[in-house]
Amino acid sequence: MKRDSKLSAVLHVLLHMAEMDGPVTSETLAKAMHTNPVVVRRVMAGLRQAGFVSSAKGHGGGWVLSCTLSRVTLGDIHNAVGAPALLAMGNRTENPGCAVEQAVNAALDGVCDEAEALLLKRFNSITLADLSKDFHRRMTGGGLTLKDIEHAL
Repeated sequence: MKRDSKLSAVLHVLLHMAEMDGPVTSETLAKAMHTNPVVVRRVMAGLRQAGFVSSAKGHGGGWVLSCTLSRVTLGDIHNAVGAPALLAMGNRTENPGCAVEQAVNAALDGVCDEAEALLLKRFNSITLADLSKDFHRRMTGGGLTLKDIEHAL
């Protein structure tokens, strides 16, 4: 089963954008995310609506961060990209007539609800600044510079 990697890709791009001096085009971001610029514009529109990025049109335009990394959590970004499902499991039938399937659904629903609540709680405790700090620790610990880690941006 394929995992939804949208949140991971968006966080990756936002951290790269935090290191850049100027705007980044949708085309450049699309290359980094291995997707189409139209998909990037759609995702970035949600981030813009939430106040995390802004855009400038014309020559030299593109997307820039417009938020403070320490005030934005993974939960905030998850919501801004449409709050995709966190778990891939689901019930075989949502409204079963069978008492056995009703019992199975009740158990799965309860466990999944608890797991999602715990995951969201953790998402809401991690900021973009936390990710940036970890990135910088890994970069400098490996003896690298920002120039060394540039890829597709």
